[in-house]
Amino acid sequence: MMRHLSVALLGAAALALGGCATAVPPVEVTRFHNAVPGWAPGTRYAVATAPLDGAAAAMPSLEWNSYRAAVDQQLQRQGLVAAGSNEKAPLLVRIAFERSEPPPAARRSPVSVGVGGSTGSYGSGVGLGLGINLGGGPKRMADLQLSVRIDDAATGQAIWEGRALTAVPVKAPAAQPSLAAAKLAEALFKDFPGESGRTISVP
Repeated sequence: MMRHLSVALLGAAALALGGCATAVPPVEVTRFHNAVPGWAPGTRYAVATAPLDGAAAAMPSLEWNSYRAAVDQQLQRQGLVAAGSNEKAPLLVRIAFERSEPPPAARRSPVSVGVGGSTGSYGSGVGLGLGINLGGGPKRMADLQLSVRIDDAATGQAIWEGRALTAVPVKAPAAQPSLAAAKLAEALFKDFPGESGRTISVP
């Protein structure tokens, strides 16, 4: 009887660990700004057609458009309004995303970003650990990163910028571009503008 109970407990523990391994980790978010942005509700913004420098900066793609739509939604929740195609806007928004599938032994290295010449260092991230597949071997993980910068269109000076990153199993639904973009954008703009220079973990 005790032997059967022990086997059952071990089976339950294995299932629990398997569930933890497949869970989507939190999003690591860092924001930078020199002062709390004080634009009035209804302020117009335009999204730059060229993404921020990065792995996906060559040309906007369908996946980039998913991230743009997600960022648009979050900006409008902050009271901003997208400018028309021929309309000048005081704010210029630049967006970049990165998706990579590094081997288990080579996770994301630190990157840096800053506003107005003040550079902040990002660490390799909360939740960027390796998921363990009890069925045999490590899971393939995709590192996902969204970067957004809001500039003063007249001067080109950065007003606010931030980065959100997470890692998800490659075959998980959360790895799909539309779902990944929505999750990262929502985390990035949580409690906007956020505390400058602080890294937080958003479930």
